[in-house]
Amino acid sequence: MTHMDFSHPYFGVFVMFVLTFTAFILTVYLARVISRKIARLNTEKLKVSLYECGPEVTKQPNTISVQFYLMALLFILFDIEIIFMFPWAVDFKVLGWFGFIEMILFIVILTIGFIYAWKKGALEWHSIK
Repeated sequence: MTHMDFSHPYFGVFVMFVLTFTAFILTVYLARVISRKIARLNTEKLKVSLYECGPEVTKQPNTISVQFYLMALLFILFDIEIIFMFPWAVDFKVLGWFGFIEMILFIVILTIGFIYAWKKGALEWHSIK
C-alpha cells in the first residue's frame, strides 16, 4: 500500500513547476559563476579617476536611509489594509451588523497604528546630511 497518488489532475503541473524552479535556480547560479570568472575586477582605479575635468572623486558609502524603507513598509501595510475593505464593501448587506462592527474595529485598530507611527515620526522625511 502506497501513500503516493500520481493520478491527481494537477500532479503534472506540480512536477513542471518544480522542474522549472530547479532550472531557474541552476541558470542563475551558472550565470553568477560564469560572470565572476569573466568579469574584470581591476577597474577600481579607473572608476575613481578624473574624466577630463572636475573635482577629485572621493569614495563615499552608498547608503540608503532607513526612513525610505520604513515609509515603503508603511505604504504597503496601509495599502493592503485598504484592499481588505473592498470585499467587505461588496458583501456589506450580507454581513449585516456583525460585518459593520468588525469593520469599525478594523478601522479603529488601523487608526491606532497610524497615530502610533505618526507620533514616532515614521511619516516625517528626514534630510540626509
